[in-house]
Order: sequence, then structure tokens, then C-alpha cells
Amino acid sequence: MLFLLAILVGVLYGAAVYLLLRRNIFKLILGLIFLGHATNLLLFVAGGLTSGRPAFLRGLQGEAAGMSDPLPQALILTAIVIGLGVTAFALTLVYRFYKVTKTVDFDQLSENE
Repeated sequence: MLFLLAILVGVLYGAAVYLLLRRNIFKLILGLIFLGHATNLLLFVAGGLTSGRPAFLRGLQGEAAGMSDPLPQALILTAIVIGLGVTAFALTLVYRFYKVTKTVDFDQLSENE
């Protein structure tokens, strides 16, 4: 399971870098979204996977080694909220850019100048 998640993180990072290098603004935003999801998944995997155990229990010192770390889960939740805000802001900028230039492709923009 851990190997499969590591491959998925690598594929998401690869797709994100590929999309970030494209000349279309929508693909750039999609690359940013993939980059955020890949980072969230990487944090989740780095936090340790324990199936069937709660993230946090009070009063159990002996079984604390088998529990998941709640800090990566809190970081991921915060990153999801921040990623949503950045995506909404980026889409607003793209909409404004399209209204002014009538294109979302950087190649067409350089040809129009």
C-alpha cells in the first residue's frame, strides 16, 4: 500500500510539473492543483499509515506507538483550505486576464502584440 501511494505521489508531481510548463493558463492552474494534492498526499504518507487505529486517544500511554500522528492530518486540512483559496483567486485572475486579452494561451498573446 505504501509503495502504491509513493508511486501515486510521483505521478501527481510529474503531471503537475508537466502542466506547469504548458503555455495555457488553465493548464497552469490545473498543475497548481495537482501540485497541492501531491503535497497533501505526501504529508499523509509521511505521517505514517496505521489502519484500524484512531489518531488520538487520551490516557493510553502503552499503546501510543501504534497510533497515527495527528499533526500531518491537521496540516493537510489547513493546506486544503489554503489551496481552495489560491485556486479561487487564480481562476479570478484568469477570468480578468481573458476579459482584457481575449485569450488564455501565451503563444497567441505574443502573436497579437
